[in-house]
Amino acid sequence: MKKGYRGYRSYDYLEAEHDYQYFKLAAEVGRVKPYRLPLNQEEEERFEEMISKNLIISLHEHPTIIPEQLQELEQYERQGREATAFAGLAESCLDVIFDNMMDGTCVIHSKAGWKWEDIIHDIGMRTCDIDHQDFLIKGERLDDFYQAKTEDKIAWVKSLESATMIENELERIEILYGLGVRMIGITYSESNSLGNGLKEKQDGGLTIFGHQAVERMNKVGMAIDLSHCGDQTALDVIAASTKPVFISHIGARALWNIKRLKPDEILKACAAAGGVIGVEAAPHTTITKNNPDHNLESYMEHFEYIKELVGIDHLAFGPDTLYGDHVGLHDLFSSNMSIEEQTATTTHQKIEYVKGLENPSEAMENIIRWLVKHNYSAEEISKVVGKNILRVLKEVWN
Repeated sequence: MKKGYRGYRSYDYLEAEHDYQYFKLAAEVGRVKPYRLPLNQEEEERFEEMISKNLIISLHEHPTIIPEQLQELEQYERQGREATAFAGLAESCLDVIFDNMMDGTCVIHSKAGWKWEDIIHDIGMRTCDIDHQDFLIKGERLDDFYQAKTEDKIAWVKSLESATMIENELERIEILYGLGVRMIGITYSESNSLGNGLKEKQDGGLTIFGHQAVERMNKVGMAIDLSHCGDQTALDVIAASTKPVFISHIGARALWNIKRLKPDEILKACAAAGGVIGVEAAPHTTITKNNPDHNLESYMEHFEYIKELVGIDHLAFGPDTLYGDHVGLHDLFSSNMSIEEQTATTTHQKIEYVKGLENPSEAMENIIRWLVKHNYSAEEISKVVGKNILRVLKEVWN
């Protein structure tokens, strides 16, 4: 348990049922049987040394808690008051977490989601909650990361998976930055005014407005994410940006042929431009032919493939996990998240959860344990758990 956590729970400053509708939420720890990759004594000591000496950063997560009963999920999301898993995060080894808010489930005022009003509501509500506690520190500068590490707390970085809500208003990029957002995806799976999403059958690439938006993001100091972009749009953004970009949560399409993962061409282009690629673990994504059941081993197979392709200086981890039934959430919001379009090119064995990568508390710990067990050097581990991300942010966050 991190010493900086003092027991706060989301919206403790209000009275449940009197001030807002109460939902029984999923367990933050122990919803499924916990899993820790076994290590011997020497390996355990190395693991402890790695988390002690390094800034441990997750490039893409959703550290919120969803209801225990999935039939309540839509009503819960439409209330626009997601709970942050403070207690669960306190049991993690994380120092910095990029929180991608409600993303495809942001349906507060519209069933389609991604409306400006919805996004501002989500940012304001979650930030109000954060402002009433002192365990999560707003991560808006790199100094905030080091402060969190020193105080045994976690730096909370606001991210958005798409720029859809800016519509044709460049100034909204600045407004979002002013509200603390520090990374934005160009598109979600659907196309928008900037470019094409990965669900589209044809990809016309980055639009003229998209070029203007990339330029504005570079000037403002907003990190750019390409995880949900169509292939041509992703390549166009890499070419247009004067700063390195992130693919915050992805895997290798060469290992599992689904549109949600990226082909070698894009992975190499991102790295060649100085960018960083985070490997994701959302259910039914980073599977391989060798490991058709999604688990820690299939996840790390994607990591090692990309490492051999682009080099370890361009790798990080963006597990894309949450607290609750992630598979059930995907089933319920499959249309909003374009789940069917992303997985239609192949078949897979459906799982109830990703063993070893169930939530933000478990994921990064097991990833680091796996690296230790497979004899990665201290310098290699330092790079992929934080240093590579810091290098890019030093250049992008001006």
